[in-house]
Amino acid sequence: MRVAIYVAIAENGVIGRDGGLPWRLSTDLKRFKADTMGKPIIMGRKTYEGIGRPLPGRLNIVVTRDKSWRAEGVEVAHTLEAAIQLARVRARCMTGIDEVCVIGGGQIYAQALPLADRLHVTHVLAAVDGDAHFPPIDAETWRVVSSQEVPAGEKDSHATRYSVYERRRPIL
Repeated sequence: MRVAIYVAIAENGVIGRDGGLPWRLSTDLKRFKADTMGKPIIMGRKTYEGIGRPLPGRLNIVVTRDKSWRAEGVEVAHTLEAAIQLARVRARCMTGIDEVCVIGGGQIYAQALPLADRLHVTHVLAAVDGDAHFPPIDAETWRVVSSQEVPAGEKDSHATRYSVYERRRPIL
């Protein structure tokens, strides 16, 4: 089962500000919902608290080092590796699930990048202020397999480019 990262990144690498998103991208949120529906999603505690509730229709797994942390409607793991293992075990009971979705934040993305098989990246076509960043996407490690320009819709603050990357495999 693949590990896939879902992220929106500004041109300057920003992914968040003050525990939330520094943009309004209704078009992208609709795609995110459709693409992750029914799948296990993994997020850090700060990301969960920024959202404020479990995302419906998905198995929500929150990674936190706090052994006493609990929230209704989510499962808790204390490491990213444990969260991925939990997601894979739970997905065996779900129909047609082929990926585990990592949805943030910055610390979780940094840990997940070496483990991921695929990146679903919304490139926000602007530089924005923020305090959370995504690591650079190395072209020697990742290749773009699809890309689509998305003009800013009526409820979007910026135009975007949605790209899917796959990890390059070594030639044996």
